[in-house]
Amino acid sequence: MMNGESNVSLSNKTSPQMIKVRRKKKISIWRILVYIILIAGSIIMLFPFAWLLRSSLMGTAQIFTFPPEWVPRPFVWSNYSESLTIVPFHKYFLNTMTIEFFAVSGVLISSTVSAYSFARLRWPGRDIIFACVLSTMMLPYAVTLIPVFMGWKALGAVNTILPLTVPAWFGGGAFNIFLLRQFFRTIPRELDEAAYIDGASPLKVLVTVIIPLSKPAIIVVALFTFIGAWNDFLGPLIYLNDDSKFTLALGLASFKGMYNAQWGYLMAASATIVAPIIVLFFFMQRYFIEGIALTGTKG
Repeated sequence: MMNGESNVSLSNKTSPQMIKVRRKKKISIWRILVYIILIAGSIIMLFPFAWLLRSSLMGTAQIFTFPPEWVPRPFVWSNYSESLTIVPFHKYFLNTMTIEFFAVSGVLISSTVSAYSFARLRWPGRDIIFACVLSTMMLPYAVTLIPVFMGWKALGAVNTILPLTVPAWFGGGAFNIFLLRQFFRTIPRELDEAAYIDGASPLKVLVTVIIPLSKPAIIVVALFTFIGAWNDFLGPLIYLNDDSKFTLALGLASFKGMYNAQWGYLMAASATIVAPIIVLFFFMQRYFIEGIALTGTKG
């Protein structure tokens, strides 16, 4: 009898441990499967970029050899220097950075103020107007393209950077307003009330309370705006006619038309233009992930 009772007690003691071990094994197996899927997906996503890099260091004949060679023999480093000097990319870079400065600053200022008004202030018709702002996201860009172009043409702003920068100062875009508004709503209102008791104005609350606590979301908006302006091709193509005012994206397209046979030059120029975006995202990814994760946690 004693042996039977001891065996039962031992089995009762070990059964929870066995269950935990089995659960850990299942979790580890699922983790391995998830890691395998993520690694496979990463390889697929990185394949075009790897192809771009290897092609930027090859001659035209070696790029199209079959089966493809992944290691350049020899490394044609002159593709980078020659591609950046044949076409005035330094001028295109300055033009792009000028547009970036006005676009990013305009979006940050106008979208922050607009989102603060929708999230923290109370005024008649606020929710209706916010719904109208969100409804503009349903309009395709092509629908408003011709009317907007005719408006800028009537103002004599074609072949200037005004159509590419001025709209950023009028709201900053419905998506950016929505993103910041949702983030602002996660901040406790007690902080606003404490600042108002101390005699602060709504503008001072925005500057001293809301903005310092909303850096991740603001950085996300800045990243989206910067990348959008950096990669924008259609806007400069429509509004810029003078070659001296071209941006990097437009300059790269003209480079392709002029030197369509020099694929090594084209790949080197493309890699040079893509590199700043990759570096920027690499250093800002922590803020990007934090801003996206915290946005929308409160309705």
